[in-house]
Amino acid sequence: MSERAALLKGIRVWLAFFVVCLALSGATAFPLVHELRWTESALRAMSAPDHLPGLMAWITRVREGLDTADTDYPFVLYGTDWLAFAHLVIAVAFYGPYRDPVRNIWVVEFGMIACAGIIPLALICGPVRGIPFWWSLIDMSFGVFGIVPLYVVREKIKCLEAYGTPASAVASTA
Repeated sequence: MSERAALLKGIRVWLAFFVVCLALSGATAFPLVHELRWTESALRAMSAPDHLPGLMAWITRVREGLDTADTDYPFVLYGTDWLAFAHLVIAVAFYGPYRDPVRNIWVVEFGMIACAGIIPLALICGPVRGIPFWWSLIDMSFGVFGIVPLYVVREKIKCLEAYGTPASAVASTA
């Protein structure tokens, strides 16, 4: 396998990993009510109220809020459906760099900017919405961990770009 082919394969593997993670994180926004019930039950089974009372109190509060919203104001949860949808749509956008990384590097850079934007969003909106700071740190970790594969992909695309356009691609566009 040539160096160029190995770079392209590496880019595609990292992009596939990122897209799967993005889609999974989005898909978890659909069943929030059930997930929180399950999480609360699992934490109780692991004696979390004794060992992690702050976490248990927060999960219980969020679960109660979601139960109330689901029962009395289900339209509020429609917002999380749109959140999930947005994750899936953004994941689809990464097909561009999967197909033609050099030409579509901007999608990767956009993703990096979005990951960086998670931090100020969590720092500003978290306190406004009454989110505990330690939970905002968890939210911010998605941006930190999300930017890592995108940074790797961007660097690999820059290396791929240095190789230039392969002769077969030039011939097929002529």
